[in-house]
This record gives sequence, C-alpha cells and structure tokens, in this order.
Amino acid sequence: MGGFFGAACNHDAIEDVFFGTDYHSHLGTRRGGMAAYDKEIGLQRDIHNIQNSPFRTKFEKIFEEMSGNSAIGCISDSDPQPLLIRSSQGTYAICVIGMINNADELIKKYLEYSGGHFTTMTSGKINWTELVAALIGIKDTMTEGIKFAQQEIDGSMSILILRDDGAIVAARDPLGRTPVIVGKNDGGYCVSFESFAFQKLGYETEHELGPGEIVEITSDSMKVLAEPGKEMRICSFLWTYYGYSSSNYEGVNVEAMRYRDGSIMAENDKEKGTISDIDYIGGFPDSGTPHAIGYANACGIPFARPYIKYTPTWARSFTPAKQVDRNRVAKMKQIPIKEFIHDKKLLFVDDSIVRGTQLKETVEFLHEHGAKEVHMRSACPPIMYCCKYLNFSRANSEMDLIARRVIMELEGEEGFNHIDEYSDANTERGKNLRRALCEKFHFDSLEFQSLEGIIKAIGLPECKLCTYCWTGKE
Repeated sequence: MGGFFGAACNHDAIEDVFFGTDYHSHLGTRRGGMAAYDKEIGLQRDIHNIQNSPFRTKFEKIFEEMSGNSAIGCISDSDPQPLLIRSSQGTYAICVIGMINNADELIKKYLEYSGGHFTTMTSGKINWTELVAALIGIKDTMTEGIKFAQQEIDGSMSILILRDDGAIVAARDPLGRTPVIVGKNDGGYCVSFESFAFQKLGYETEHELGPGEIVEITSDSMKVLAEPGKEMRICSFLWTYYGYSSSNYEGVNVEAMRYRDGSIMAENDKEKGTISDIDYIGGFPDSGTPHAIGYANACGIPFARPYIKYTPTWARSFTPAKQVDRNRVAKMKQIPIKEFIHDKKLLFVDDSIVRGTQLKETVEFLHEHGAKEVHMRSACPPIMYCCKYLNFSRANSEMDLIARRVIMELEGEEGFNHIDEYSDANTERGKNLRRALCEKFHFDSLEFQSLEGIIKAIGLPECKLCTYCWTGKE
C-alpha cells in the first residue's frame, strides 16, 4: 500500500509535509521519501528505508537538508519514491499509489515505441513510479499524460507531482479506489490521502477529488485540470482495516463505520441467540478494537482487553519480510491480563481473516492462559480473492488465503465454483467452511460479517464500492 502528502505554502512547507507524511506511516513500512522545490536551489529529494525505524527518525534532519515553499512526501510499501524526472514536460518529482498488473506489457510497449530505456533495480524490476512517468511523457501535456497513463494501467493509480515551478498536481485513480483530498488554510493548500493528516496541521477540507479528477494547487489557488468521472469503486477495506480511524472518505468516518459494523454483527448474533453467556467482548488490536466496541455496545456485554500489545519497542508485526519473523514479533508483543482471560468465555472481533497464521497463535495464547471459550467474529466477509488494485496484502497467491485453502481441503477445485455459497453462512457449504475453520483454529464459534452488512455499515451505494476481495466482481 502507501500514502502521500503535499503542500504549497506562502512559507516553508517542509514542516507541514514532514508531519503530514509521517501521519501516513500506517499505510506502509518499507520506504519513505520527500521532495521539495525552492526557487534558489530547485528540486531536492531524499529517500530512506524505514523497515526498522519510523519515518520521523530517518527524516529528523530534513529541516537542515531541504527547504522550499512546495514539497511532497510519501510512505511506500513498494518502490523507492519520489523520483526526480526530466522530460519534455519539464523537471518534476513524482510519487504514486496503486498497482500495475500489466507492467511488463507496458514496459515492452514503451521501449518499442520510444527506443529508450529504464533504470532497473537489483532484481531487474522496473520502478513503477518511473514507468508511470514514462507513460505521462508520451503525451504533449502533463494532464493528458496522466490521463493516458491511468488509462493504460491495468490496476489502479493515484499520482502526486511536484513541478519545477512549485505547483503540485494531484490525480485520483480513475475509479477513485483510493482517496485524494485537498485542504486549505491561510498559508496555502495541501493534498493528502488521509484527511486527518492535514486537519491536525491546521488545514480544513477544501475539496475531495472525484474519480479520475486532476487538480493543480499553488500557495494561493486550486485549479481543476480534469473533471471527475461519474463511476466510482472506492476500496471498502479502507473502512474495515487500513484506513486510519480519524479519517473520513466520501464523507464517512472510519471509526464510526467500524462501530456500526460491529453493531450489525452483534444484532445478527442476538437474533440467533448465540452470545447469551459470553463474559467479555474483545478486539484484536488495533484495527479490530473499534469493531469490537460497536459489537459490545449493541449487545450489552462488557468490552475488555484480555491482552495488550506492547508497542514501545516492538515493531509492527507485518514489518519483517518473512512470515515466521512476523509471527515471532506478534507473539512477543502480546501481554496477557489473566483476570480477563482465566476461566472466561471470550468473543473477539478482528478486522478480517486473511491467511490466519497469527490468528492461530493468538487463540493458542489465550487458551494457554486459561480461556474457557474463544469465539471469533470477522468484521468483513471471507476473503476469497487477492486484491489486484492496491497491493495492500502480502498474499502472493489466492491459495495463501485461509478460506481458499479450507475450500480446497473440503471439496477440491470444484469448490471454487461455489465461492458465493461458501461466503454465505446460511448455505450448507457456508456452514462447512465455518465449521472447518473452527476446528483448525480451535474457535468455539465463528462468523463473518455479511456483504450486505458491511455495505450498510459504510453507508455508500454498493455500486460505488469495490468488494473484489470478497466477491471477485470488478
């Protein structure tokens, strides 16, 4: 995944962009980067590996190294960026958020067309940001180039560009799969993935870009370069998992959505009479916690934290490249509170169940500390398909997904012709999936939020939401 932040101000923009970019650290753990424009110095850039240190630590000297009234920054879980590009459209810095499924095809087509070349990384891979810049450069203007690049890419692509005149150009993905929001204050304009990032810095929301919309901001103006399209497919997982709790997308707050989501699950369980003797409701921290609060509020069972994540020194659990290392970090972070575990019937809510590797160890951890029962609720439907738009999951194959693996165990490949039935708790196949997962993970019960439930919790029309990872429908 990844996130970006930019600002064009009537004062030095480095501080705003430093903090604004840092507020996107939950979206990626591999690299951070900043670029700035100063009339005397020109464009400057700095990129650091942030896998073992937070963005703030790696960029703490940026105030001595970089200056300018315009700047952009990004957190990336993929290639190094921003890149500095010199082209027929001028010199600029560029960073991107998205996924390119047809990169090899586009590289081949571009090389045949231009006779040019790309810089390769150690693995021979081409930096996607450079590929996007190359596609933009095919057209006569930057606006037409951005539209062309987005049209050619199979996947998704939101783009942030800092030009060598200090103006910033922001383009939202053609189907609006990720948000791009403009903020304004007395000192200028900013653009951000996360709305809270600029609100914390004293900006107020000025404009949320529509799908495919392109805008240009300077210190004193915002100009629309390309009007938005009418069709939208914003990622539903923004609200369920990776969006930050204090952010709003399309007018819907993340934390409030998660409370509603948990409440809907609780109401369904109350109707079935399956939670009458639960002692505590807990959330798998951190993103499962607000779903669990909503669940507890709706059913009247006390919310508790039977274990706490120790975060002062342990890195985020998905930072290490190897799953075994991620599991070890996750295990070391879990500190039990035995008063809320021993001899208790617990119901936990998590944001999702993807591969299930850490989940199994967490349930074993709870039983080791005396839990009488462990019930599980997933705040979204079973994940049946790897995301092909945003690259936010580490799953390299659909068989990495626990729901897929269980279906294979139950029915073989024939089961994949009945995905809809396995997702539905009311069908025989759906009951078999849940029963098998309970046996595998030692749950006393398991249920998933329904597709209808999660759409209701978000509150936007289904036609505007991307639900591909659950339904496989584009």
